[in-house]
Amino acid sequence: MRDFSQDHRWLSINTATVRRQRGAEQPLADIIEACARHGITAISPWRDQVAAAGLPAVSKLVRGHGLQLSGYCRGGMFPAVDAAGRLAARDDNRRAVDEACELNAACLVLVVGGLPGALGGRAAHKDIALSRSQVHDGIAELLDYARASRMPLAIEPLHPMYAADRACINTMEQALDVCDALDPGLSGALGVAVDVYHVWWDPKLQAQIERAGTGPQGRRVSRLLAFHVCDWLTPTADLLNDRGMMGDGVIDIPRIRGWVEANGFAGYSEVEIFSTGNWWQRGTDEVLQTCIERHRSAV
Repeated sequence: MRDFSQDHRWLSINTATVRRQRGAEQPLADIIEACARHGITAISPWRDQVAAAGLPAVSKLVRGHGLQLSGYCRGGMFPAVDAAGRLAARDDNRRAVDEACELNAACLVLVVGGLPGALGGRAAHKDIALSRSQVHDGIAELLDYARASRMPLAIEPLHPMYAADRACINTMEQALDVCDALDPGLSGALGVAVDVYHVWWDPKLQAQIERAGTGPQGRRVSRLLAFHVCDWLTPTADLLNDRGMMGDGVIDIPRIRGWVEANGFAGYSEVEIFSTGNWWQRGTDEVLQTCIERHRSAV
């Protein structure tokens, strides 16, 4: 397991972590400049932030500062009520692949979607099996496009509390079942994003990480494409926007990092914190400095 205690070479900042500081939306260009100022060499931006700043401008900034992208947030949201909706999702996901390629991201993260309409408060139906079938078909179709573009796709299982509205893939086992079905040859084109906030509770987590990785079976390609960190607070005031800074909650982050590294992951630890009541109320520099300190001590 790598030693993070002496530097933050392997720290990445998901730009959601510092996007709404003290009630004000932070321009992506300012976030990039702040990361560079703190010696942070990797980020993972969100598509809406990139769109607001302009893809060419963001690409120029990323290259100018020599930044890496640990991932690109996000593709997915495949289920829809009709063929037109599924076609729109297909086209949007292809654009996401193109953007990720322009920014030279390590992968495009997929938050796959749940029941159509549920995110807006009115689910069109209750058939989660149908949604999962549409997710499978949507990833299969996108995989051909992404493979031709040489952009890996990382399925991110989300905590079961998001099964209705954000992601009907909720465990590593489910995500890897899709990977094995669609990419049985382990081409490197399809894998998983391990976000500790979403999977820390899973009694099968270690076994599924071993399944995904290089492990004793000697797999030639690991399916572990991204590793996201934050902490689960007790009590949690808001299930979406009350994530904790690493070390402030109940997740044994070093243990999980040890599992992913033992099974072939050697990339960035990406800090992704949504925190309306705490970290979004602080200045960008304070948050980034805390991320650096906790990356050394709690990741």
